[in-house]
Amino acid sequence: MIVLAVLFAVLGAASNATGTAFQRKAAATVHRGGGLALLRALAHRPAWAIGVAGVVCAAVFQALALVNGAIALVQPLFVLELPFALLIAVPLLRLRLSAAAWRAVAAVVGGLAVLLLSAAPQEVREQAPMARWIPALTLCVAAMTAAVLLARPGRPPLFRAAVLACAAAVGNALTAALMKSATERLADDGLVAFLTIWQTYAFALAGVCAVLLLENALQAGPLSASQPPLTIGDATISLVLGVTLFDERVRTGWWLLPEALGALLLLWGVLRLTRVVPNLAEVVS
Repeated sequence: MIVLAVLFAVLGAASNATGTAFQRKAAATVHRGGGLALLRALAHRPAWAIGVAGVVCAAVFQALALVNGAIALVQPLFVLELPFALLIAVPLLRLRLSAAAWRAVAAVVGGLAVLLLSAAPQEVREQAPMARWIPALTLCVAAMTAAVLLARPGRPPLFRAAVLACAAAVGNALTAALMKSATERLADDGLVAFLTIWQTYAFALAGVCAVLLLENALQAGPLSASQPPLTIGDATISLVLGVTLFDERVRTGWWLLPEALGALLLLWGVLRLTRVVPNLAEVVS
């Protein structure tokens, strides 16, 4: 089950990166227009169709990963979307990566591997009782609302981008938790049960909110301010939700040392990528 969760999560990260890169390539060929005119123009471009297929496959792979493994394992693996996007964009968008960029990519992958191998997240229960969902939902929604209020126009761009990215990270983690609950019900009880539980509609709403928050974070300030809190925040909050909602287990004791080292290496890699790769925001946003 763990092997399947890792496999589907990696495939999901690669699919999302592929979808993003091909959609960027298709959009770059449309010089004018917007709205329905833009969609009509994009619909005639094979690259755009490949991009849409990549995004759809990513959602399916994420659902399959969450059915087979812990949130604390699956969500951090989606950090790999960042290096995957770069590797795909290099030939597709004719980018050139420096040696420093390749070292940053290696740091992201290596740090993530050290972190997850040390923590070894394990799934315990498939569903969480409503008594656990209520405080989790309340705290997540309150945190997202507070972030939006704090990031009001007029605040420094770096601050606004970082705070909105934190809110997007909360939204991503909450979406994953709700999706896990909904897809577990789909796997166990079928489509009718899936369509009649509140988690199905809640994860769709949370996902839309997370996307909107991320887009606002990217518009508010530089990627160097938004990408680190988004990357680390998603993984951290997913871990908290996994433990509090589904009783997921991670190693503690002396294992906390390599876990911290892995997290620091991962954070350093993300920070370096936002600084040494030109037009990174256009590749991953």
